[in-house]
Amino acid sequence: MPVLQDAANYQVLARKYRPQTFDDLIGQGPMVKTLRNAFATGRIAHAYVLTGVRGVGKTTTARILARALNYVGPNGEDKGPTIDLSVEGRHCRAIAESRHPDVFEMDAASRTGVGDIRELIEGVRYAPIEARYKVYIIDEVHMLSTAAFNALLKTLEEPPPHVKFIFATTEIRKLPVTVLSRCQRFDLRRIEIETLTDHLAAIAAKENAKVEREGLFMIARAAEGSVRDALSILDQALIQRTSADETVTAEMIRRMLGLADRSQSWELLDAALRGDAKSALENFRIQYDAGADPAVILRDLLQITHLLTRVKAAGPEAAAHGAAGEADAARAKATADALAVNGLTRAWSLLMKGLIETQSAPDPVAAGEMALIRLAFAADLPTPDEALKMLAGGILPAAGAPRPAAGALSPARGGGAPIAAFAEPQAALEPADSAPAPSRPKLDSFLDVVRLADAKRDAKLKVELESYVHLIAFEPGRIELRLHERAPPDLANRLMQRLKEWSGRQWIVSINAQEKGRETLRDARTAEVLAHPMVRRALELFPGAEIVAIRDPKPQAPLEPDSAAGPDSAENESE
Repeated sequence: MPVLQDAANYQVLARKYRPQTFDDLIGQGPMVKTLRNAFATGRIAHAYVLTGVRGVGKTTTARILARALNYVGPNGEDKGPTIDLSVEGRHCRAIAESRHPDVFEMDAASRTGVGDIRELIEGVRYAPIEARYKVYIIDEVHMLSTAAFNALLKTLEEPPPHVKFIFATTEIRKLPVTVLSRCQRFDLRRIEIETLTDHLAAIAAKENAKVEREGLFMIARAAEGSVRDALSILDQALIQRTSADETVTAEMIRRMLGLADRSQSWELLDAALRGDAKSALENFRIQYDAGADPAVILRDLLQITHLLTRVKAAGPEAAAHGAAGEADAARAKATADALAVNGLTRAWSLLMKGLIETQSAPDPVAAGEMALIRLAFAADLPTPDEALKMLAGGILPAAGAPRPAAGALSPARGGGAPIAAFAEPQAALEPADSAPAPSRPKLDSFLDVVRLADAKRDAKLKVELESYVHLIAFEPGRIELRLHERAPPDLANRLMQRLKEWSGRQWIVSINAQEKGRETLRDARTAEVLAHPMVRRALELFPGAEIVAIRDPKPQAPLEPDSAAGPDSAENESE
């Protein structure tokens, strides 16, 4: 027979176990510590804003804070505001039940206009009736209109000493900066899964209910850090019992939530990564027939892929974080070593695309199956590094060529190494016939370097080498020079990088500021032109004329590897 309750007096768990003091709040230690220090030193702000996801306790915290601000002992002893609320005070129950005349709760989602705020401002002028402070709690404050915010600003900045404001919102970014700057902000954190699981276990014990811890873990994971959502799901799970002594099993909770069997999710991902599309589709259909939603199945595969990638990237200790249970963490530690990060990121991308399609497709089952088929056939594709090595060696895999397959995620079954597409890269692939090494330019002089920069269309470097370099010594692989005072500071480094790219070998370019070095190529060329008889005669005929530019009558031929000019060919460049 079902467990009978008094329907008239029954309270859902989310209301029955709502925190009444700061000590009851779970997972909000930094906020509680800050408030404790503020109350102890008398540095109490006039406005607070509480933000966080749904169900983490924003409104509950606002009521507890209102109680702390107005706390008076049960016998009338008044020692000022305090966060020690272990003994219920004179105003505590009325504030907790939202019926105190000096604590006003306003839902901004339904009262968004400037008229509502003006009504609030009118009441601010009057002193509290019973309590120490008038406290205004505005829930979902981001829903207020722009005019309402503007009307509130002046009062919020300089409220009377007997008024405190407490705002709560899930959309902190929608609040104007002018409002945020006038408030003390507290971010209420999502509750960690292990902490929330322990909290659910304690509540189940208070309800004299037996619930498997794996089932509580499923509830905590489904709640996504929200205590209220977790208690609502637990309430629903307790209804699964047919007697007070019956244990609520993880299987019962899995069916209730429409979740996939976690062990089957590992098997499904194993089959897909091995390229076994048939087994993957059969496993997917078994889970769907058992009541699992296709999107939930893919979400589980994403969680496992994320867990394996974390372990691969950050080490086995990373398995202790996130949404992994003890079984998942142990399995991830045992299998991550055989997998490659690039293969796991590929699997993540394919599953993420499949999840989006599944959520929007008219037939979610078909979309989920297509995602698994894509993931399975991606196992036959080489990884990017393999493809590059194959192309470099002239090797092209035959269409439909089989690839080695083994149990990627099933070390317990004695599986070997995972398929190559998702496995840790092994030794580099050797091409069947080594391709001939490309010809390299022959650089026997600094002028060859300048010509090479011109041939490579690096005009900026060519001009800088001609204008700012005083050559001291040159030999293949090493250049010693002095830079002109107007030379870019990174010229030597850029020259080394370009020479390495163009010649295929490491060059050393050293700067010697003590030696004078030769004149720059541009200065040498200008001097040569000025010494030409025809130029001298032209300057004599046209006094005051200046040489603006020096150009060759025909373009230079591209630099060939075996036709580089000799070390003393600088004088022969000008026509």
